[in-house]
Amino acid sequence: MDHFEVIGKRAPKLDALDKALGRVVYGHDLRPSGMLWGKISYSQYAHARLTHIDTSRAERLPGVKAVITAADNPPHRFGYGHDNTPLKGEVVRWYGDAVAAVAAIDEDTALEALELIRADYEPLPAVFDPIVALAPDAPRVHAERPDNLFTRYSYQHGDVRAALADADGVVEDTFILPYVAHSCLETSFCLASFSPDGRLTLWSTTQIPFLLRRDLAEALGIPGRDIRVIQTAVGGAFGRGLDIYPFEPIAALLARKAGRPVRIAFSREEEFRVAPVRQPLRVTIRSGARRDGTLLVRDVQAILDTGAYISWGAVTPLVMMETVASLYRVPHARFQADVVYTNNPPTGAMRGFDNPQATFFVECSMEHLARELGLDPLCFRLQNANRPNETTPQGLRITTCGLEECLKAVGSRRRAASDDDVPSNVRRGFGIAATLNVGGGARIYRSDGCGATVKVDDSGRVSLITGATEIGQGSDVTLAQIVAEVLGVPLEDVTVVNNDTDVKPWDVGVHASRTTFIAGKAAWLAADDARRQIVAHAAEMLGESPQNLATGGRKVFVRSQPERSLALDKVVRSLHFRAGGEVVQGRGWYDPPTEMVNKETYKGNISATYGFGAQAAEVEVDMETGRVRVLRLVAAHDVGRAINPMYVEGQIEGGIQMGLGYALTEELLVRDGRVLNPDFLDYRLPTALDMPAIETIIVETADPEGPFGAKGVGEMGGTPTAAAIANAVYDATGVLMTKLPMTPENVLRALREAGGQNV
Repeated sequence: MDHFEVIGKRAPKLDALDKALGRVVYGHDLRPSGMLWGKISYSQYAHARLTHIDTSRAERLPGVKAVITAADNPPHRFGYGHDNTPLKGEVVRWYGDAVAAVAAIDEDTALEALELIRADYEPLPAVFDPIVALAPDAPRVHAERPDNLFTRYSYQHGDVRAALADADGVVEDTFILPYVAHSCLETSFCLASFSPDGRLTLWSTTQIPFLLRRDLAEALGIPGRDIRVIQTAVGGAFGRGLDIYPFEPIAALLARKAGRPVRIAFSREEEFRVAPVRQPLRVTIRSGARRDGTLLVRDVQAILDTGAYISWGAVTPLVMMETVASLYRVPHARFQADVVYTNNPPTGAMRGFDNPQATFFVECSMEHLARELGLDPLCFRLQNANRPNETTPQGLRITTCGLEECLKAVGSRRRAASDDDVPSNVRRGFGIAATLNVGGGARIYRSDGCGATVKVDDSGRVSLITGATEIGQGSDVTLAQIVAEVLGVPLEDVTVVNNDTDVKPWDVGVHASRTTFIAGKAAWLAADDARRQIVAHAAEMLGESPQNLATGGRKVFVRSQPERSLALDKVVRSLHFRAGGEVVQGRGWYDPPTEMVNKETYKGNISATYGFGAQAAEVEVDMETGRVRVLRLVAAHDVGRAINPMYVEGQIEGGIQMGLGYALTEELLVRDGRVLNPDFLDYRLPTALDMPAIETIIVETADPEGPFGAKGVGEMGGTPTAAAIANAVYDATGVLMTKLPMTPENVLRALREAGGQNV
């Protein structure tokens, strides 16, 4: 077994003490000199023509320094679909469209100014159901488009029709999945300021600082070199920060007009009403298998409501089809997804990038199919589980794979059935679900790379300047551990710099469980480069060959004679303090050996490695009220190698909390385009008191491409949770839940619709 000094240790985050003591500065804490408060006026309609807007009274209000409307928009559209503008001037397409914005000396004045803005509208027909939106006579959300279908994803391998005919058992189910809000404790924020020479600095909670810089340049019509993005401490992201949104260019436009810094921070209600959401989904899946347990086929038809504008919600089918086509060995698969415009809230990226949805309907279908054929659900999964060193028909090149170990680990935790102390109206069930997730990034852009620099100074202090972004997931300590292990220094010697596009090297951003794998590999390469420089000079000082030297304990020493050593800082000083001296600075760049999927076939190896996991849930279902109580959850996940087991467990357990909410309580209620529950009173997040007992099992497979064998784990924790709970409810009641969340009302309705025989 490999021996490490720092890797595998349970080290706290580098900013843990500052957070505990309240010393961390979040975006909401920033108050630069001369700062103004920005506020936004939103549409009164889901779809309407804006016939007139009068801002004159707001402009005359004392304390107001700038008011902008669509007349102040640069002549550029932005966003993934190039269909968005900061402010809307002719047509509004949902209730979150901004029609005006103000900047004032304080928040109260800004809010008063909003009340003085008068807008006149001519209502237009709206469409809120994506199925209705596909009808030829449906109102068009964007009049310049021929219809409301933004795009259609079509994927197939094998012969689906023949496989369905050949199967001994086929099941068909339709699933309806809801809107879900990110619910970050910190609401959306940015602060924009222009320098006298016209350079924009944006303080932001973004997950994609370099891509945001590019998107801002496009939206504002200014060169990217004139934009600097500084990331403040992030109080929650979960995918919300993966795109540019109108409030960011609005802040910049206000700052430019006012000539002063402008801060825009959403209220909690504004966050629920305007921030991007996880998209709702209606999907029908047919699955077939032979009587001997051989999985044959999956056939999926999905309709996705992307809302009024295109964000990352339109790209999520790439991840959904991965689960449909490659989770388990499935020789025949078809996936079709229509991404449809409506006058509903725009949908974006959220943790798992629609894999929680795909895993839910795939794993519920697996459970249904196993029971239809009289097969043990665990044995059925094990028989068809992915294996190491295989390539799926979709082109995913699986290297390490611990799915079988994960399934066996959670399956072994099933307790013997007992009715002791269980009321007659309560039934217990046990359910399992597995997951497949990219574990080494996802090549959505032409580059999926990350840069890193490691500097060692003459006191022995090590600075890692990384392109990676810390959003609370623990990348700072994980990357520091990698660097410390390579250089042979304790963790406390390493400082991480990661928050300024003017300083740090390029990175594509935080998504697709990529940071540990890709940024970690870049940090490893940079640290190894610095180590080679140090060892080469130490070899001269010791009169030894570099290959005979090793590092550890803040020293460089001869492997065969450890007593012959030099302090690392002494070696660095010797390099500095001499004629023609050098700075010890290692560089690393890592872009994984992956490929963008073929846009016609949607085949290709999108990730350098894949993570696998399985979870099991034990539940009680009250057959009279429909209440589901989760007694415990067991989670086993293949993480390659746990660089920091404490943060691996934290990622898994945090994901489970989100998965539990998705399963039982969370639904952003949107009716006729309007959010009805924009607060934490009515949007029901599970709290600490709602959490069941959790057992986390870390499965290590030491991936050869990852830094010290690590894979990404950030998204996997919450992906199979809802499916495991639904399958446990199925086990308890005999009724497959096809609608989330599994509130008492929805469960009771499903039991009654099943005919009452199970009630």
